[in-house]
Amino acid sequence: MSSIPMSRNIGAWIIGMILSISPLAFANAANPFELMQIHASRAVGSLVMYRGEGLQKSHAKRLEEDLAALSGAFQASRESSPELQTALQELVSQLRLGLTFGPTEDDVPWSYASDLSKSLRDFLLTANQLANSTPESILPVKIEYLSMQYLYRSYMGSFETARDQPELYVGQDERRLVPAIDEVLAGMDESQPGVAKLKTRWSYLRSALEDMNSQSNTLETVSGRPFAPLTVSRHSRTLTNNWVKLETTTN
Repeated sequence: MSSIPMSRNIGAWIIGMILSISPLAFANAANPFELMQIHASRAVGSLVMYRGEGLQKSHAKRLEEDLAALSGAFQASRESSPELQTALQELVSQLRLGLTFGPTEDDVPWSYASDLSKSLRDFLLTANQLANSTPESILPVKIEYLSMQYLYRSYMGSFETARDQPELYVGQDERRLVPAIDEVLAGMDESQPGVAKLKTRWSYLRSALEDMNSQSNTLETVSGRPFAPLTVSRHSRTLTNNWVKLETTTN
C-alpha cells in the first residue's frame, strides 16, 4: 500500500488539515484509532456511492481522499499492532478492487460484497480494541458506521454487521445505535459551545437513519420514501467533523 510508509508527522498533518484544526492541537487531542474507524466507514461509503452513482470521478476522488485520511490516522498512531496493519491492508485491497469492476451488478463477483463487509468489520473491531473510547468520543465513529450502512443499503443491499459482537457498535444497526446516540447526546450540556448545533444536526440526520428499515429484506424505508444517500452522507460528515473538532478543543 503506497500511502502507508508516510512519516508519522505527515500523517498527523493530513488528519489535522482534513478536520481544519492545527496539527499540534490535533496531535495532542485526537484519538487516531477513532479516526481510523471514521475514515474506514467513510471510505466504504464512498466506494458504494461511486458504484451506485455510475462511476463518477468525483466519488472516486472522494474515496482517494478517505484513503489518504485513513493512512494518515494510521501513521499518527503510536501504539499500533501488526493485526491492525494487516486488517488495514486487507480493507484497502478490497476497496481498490471495487474500483476495478465494470458499472453493472453482473460485473461484480458474487462474493465481493461479503468480502468487503468482512474486511471493514475486521478492521473496525481491531481498531476499536485499541481506541479506549469514552461513550462521548465514540459517537462520531458510530454515526459514520451507521451512515455507511445507510449508503450500503441504498446502493448494494443490506450490510452484514458483526452479529457475533452484538454489544459492540460494529454488531449493531439503527435499532440500537440511534437510541444509544440519543442517550449520550441528551446528557451533553447545550451551554457548551457547539453542542446545540450538534444536537440540531443530529435530529435532522436521525430521521433518515432510523427510517432505514434494516430489519426488512425489501430494501425499502419504513416510511416508503426514497433513500437519500447523498444527503445523509453530506450531513453525517459535517456532523462528525464538527464533533471531533469540539472534542479536540475541549479536551
